[in-house]
This record gives sequence, structure tokens and C-alpha cells, in this order.
Amino acid sequence: MNPVKSAAEAVSNKAFEIRTLHRAGVIGGLGPTSLPGAASALIRGGTTPATSIRVAALKYPDREYLLDEKGTLTYGEVHRRSNALANAFAGLGIGPGDGLAVMCRNHRGFVEANLAGWKLGASVILLNTMFSGPQLADVVEREGAKVVVLDQEFEDLLSGVPDEVGRVCGFEDEPGTSGLPSLEDLIASNDDSELPWPSEKGRNIILTSGTTGTPKGAQRPAPSGLAVLVGILDRIPHFSGESIVMAAPLFHSWGYINSIIGTSVGARLILQRRFKPAQTMELVDEHEADAIVAVPVMLQRILELDEETSRDFRADELKIVTLSGSALPGGLATAWMDRYGDNVYNFYGSTEVAMGSIATPEDLRADASTAGRPPYGTSVRLLDDSGNEVPPGETGRIFISNEMTFDGYTGGGNKEDLDGYLASGDVGHFDADGRLFIDGRDDEMIISGGENVYPAEVEDLIAGHEMVAEAAVIGVDDEKFGQALSAFVVLKDGGSLDEAGVRAFVKENLASYKAPRDVVFLPELPRNATGKILKRQLQ
Repeated sequence: MNPVKSAAEAVSNKAFEIRTLHRAGVIGGLGPTSLPGAASALIRGGTTPATSIRVAALKYPDREYLLDEKGTLTYGEVHRRSNALANAFAGLGIGPGDGLAVMCRNHRGFVEANLAGWKLGASVILLNTMFSGPQLADVVEREGAKVVVLDQEFEDLLSGVPDEVGRVCGFEDEPGTSGLPSLEDLIASNDDSELPWPSEKGRNIILTSGTTGTPKGAQRPAPSGLAVLVGILDRIPHFSGESIVMAAPLFHSWGYINSIIGTSVGARLILQRRFKPAQTMELVDEHEADAIVAVPVMLQRILELDEETSRDFRADELKIVTLSGSALPGGLATAWMDRYGDNVYNFYGSTEVAMGSIATPEDLRADASTAGRPPYGTSVRLLDDSGNEVPPGETGRIFISNEMTFDGYTGGGNKEDLDGYLASGDVGHFDADGRLFIDGRDDEMIISGGENVYPAEVEDLIAGHEMVAEAAVIGVDDEKFGQALSAFVVLKDGGSLDEAGVRAFVKENLASYKAPRDVVFLPELPRNATGKILKRQLQ
């Protein structure tokens, strides 16, 4: 390696990071009285959520931060309230490395409990709001949680949780109606002054989606630098003071990372406890929102609203619609942008590898099925079964490297690691322009009559049919060909299409061996809370 060239690249990269962070408002805006405190927080706390809220509270203590059905809180208020909550959690036995489980919908309680955990150096475990009682008890035991914060609606799920685990109500339907101490009670009764920095940095444990089995706990520490944040802000033009409607669930890595980005740029986060398509657009218009954070099926549900409901939606200020969590159905991005402008940014990643690529509106206009390009700070390699890189146009297993890849599963095990690149679990290809396309899961490939078939390609095609709302395709055993495809199709209202029509459509556009043997029509596809299709339920 040429040391002169290496040093020049390092300087160039640092300058790029500073320019990007300054443009987004992450750095800058500090006066002579607040600069020392912010610098101290960054040095002592690192790039953690606890640092983000401390710095933001110094920069704009009176700026609106959280807006939910209970009202509005400023950055300064949330900082003080999470200090009080951290003191309360410490009194319940939470310290550095201890497990704090959070099972809350999108509201101030989720944000404040997470910040309080990070201020204590705890392991904050983000629980899926669709968990059953046995799943809740299993995760609490497996992850060693000392305290569970959960909304009142989930309290009946606690029967399997050991009595020694602390319980706190995150959101009460009516104040004083929960049988548990509430977050508001704890905040009101504890000191809200500055806390000392914990002896170790906290971390999040984010659960995998569990679409193909039991959810695993993925350990994710604070990033070692700012490259991932810079990579996102370089491709997705967030800016200081913007208003973001948080439709995606905060417990999911996509909703969660966007809440941290919003905090870093000094945004106003508009929280929606339950996603309702019409209400989301009403919030966008009422608050002149600049951005929506969502999963693809949410956009699909908005576009499916009848004309009478949606005709007055304006979205005049909407500049950013960021999507992740599942594949984009055929034509969804184009249909949205044709109606609400070129503002869709599609993020490809996973709980384990964090970020792989980002598709901008320009990328999606060029090809609506692309996952975009790897951003700054992220490197993607496509490898064949022998570990050799494949050329553009050929399918390979996707391996990703960045500073936010996870530390392994809490129950043991890891993703395959090749020289610092983790397997995403997907396969894909690059086109001649360097855009990444996801061809499917590497464990979903089927061999039908000696031909390799990835269900995702067939799903995307069927979903793009004018009569089809959505589709899912799986592999099934077949006596003649070894394996075959089975398609599950949801028609649009008033749509008319039969099994033969689906097969004929596939044969007209793809190789005949990719046509499904079976076609099953359903009123809807089974999905989890983040919109991913639960294929294990399609049999």
C-alpha cells in the first residue's frame, strides 16, 4: 500500500464526512457556551443515542422533538425526562450490561426508555409488538432482561415472565388504569439532572424478523465511527429541523435507526402508535411533513385507499419517503412517485449486516426493482459457491462490510464471515451501471427440472400484473421435476384472474419452467408487524 496515497484518501474521506454531516445539520449550530459540553459528550460517550440526545439538547433545547397523541416534547424536555427515567431504572437494578426489554408501540415512552437504557450502558432489547406470551417469556429469559417496559395492552402476556423481573407500563390507555408503575410515574418521582457516563457503552439487541423460524437476538453495539450515518445522509437528504412521520415500528431496525438519524439532525418526530393509511397522510398534511419512514406494504395500503378518502391528500412538502424491511413489490415505487413526486428512497439491509445499498428516486426511475448502490462506508461483494467474485449480470451470494454489522446472535452463532464481510442471506447481481438487484434468499432457490429458480423474480412479475395487489411464491416438492413453484395471489378489488391466467402471464414474460404449478388465491398474505410475508404459513 502506498502510504502517501493512503494518507491522502484518509484526509479526503474525513473532509467528505464533515461536509455531509454539516449539510445535514449534525455538526454545527453550537455556540461558545454549548460547544465544550458537546465535545465532551462525543469524546466520553461516543456515537451512541445517549450522546445524540445530550448534544441535541445543548444545540436546541426548546425545539420540538417528539409529537404523539399526548402532545409535544422538546429536546430539552426529553433529555431531562430520560435522565429521570435512567435514575428510576438504576433503582430497579439496571446497570451497565444489564438487560432492559422494551415492548412498546411508537410513542414517547419507547424513545425515552431506550435513551434511558443507553444512558446507563444497558443492553436495550427491542421486542416485537406481535409477540405472544410464550415468545415474550422466552426472549426475556434468553436475553436476561431485569426489567420489562411494555404498553398496557400487552400486560396480559406477562404470566410466563418470572416474578423477579421488574415491570413498568410504557403507555396507559387511561392514566392510572394500569396495575404497574408507569413511565410517567417514574419520571415524575426521580431526579432529572445530568448522569455520570456509564462504565461501558450500551448496546441494542434487535430481534430478527422470524419469518422463517424463531426470532434471534442480534447484538448491535454503537458504531465505531460515523461512516454509516454519513453514507445514509449522503444518499437520503435529511436536514436539520425537518418533520418526519414515523410510520414504521420503532422496535424494527428500520424504524429505530431512523429515529436515531432524526435525533442526530434535530428533526421533529411525529409518532403514530398504530399505522392507519389515511391517518398517516393526514399527519403528513397537517404537519407539512418533509419525510415518511415506512415499510413498502404501508405505501401499498395508502395507494389502495379509495378516491373519496385520498383525493384531498396533498403531501406538498414531502421530500423523502424512506422504505426498508421487505422487498418492493413490482411497480410500487413508480406508482407512488407518479402520484406524490420523486421522493422514494429504498434501503436494502438486514438486522445482521445493517446497510447494504440505497436506491434513490433516480435509480428507481431507471429500474423500479433495483436496490440501488452501496453508499459511503459500505462495501458489497457478490461471490459464487467457491468464494470468487461474479461479474456484472451474474447472480452471487451477497456479502457486506461496514462498521455496524452485528456482533453475533445472543444465543450463539453468527452469519458466515469472509474477511470481514458478512453474508446477508440473499443472492443478487449488479447491472452494468453498478446497481444492485436482489434475486432472492440464498436458501429459497429451488431446482426445478435441473434449472435454478429464485421465487422473488416470479413474485415481482406477478405482483406487477394489473389485476394483482400482491403475491408470494414458494418452492414445493414435485414428483416429476423435483421441485416446483406455488404462487399465492391477492387480487385487487374487482380484479378477475384465474390460475391459467397467472401461468400464462408468467410464461409470456419469463422462462416457462418458472411458471407456478399451483396458484392459490387469498384475501390477504400473512405478514408480521414490519410487513414481511410469513412464508412459513404458506403451505
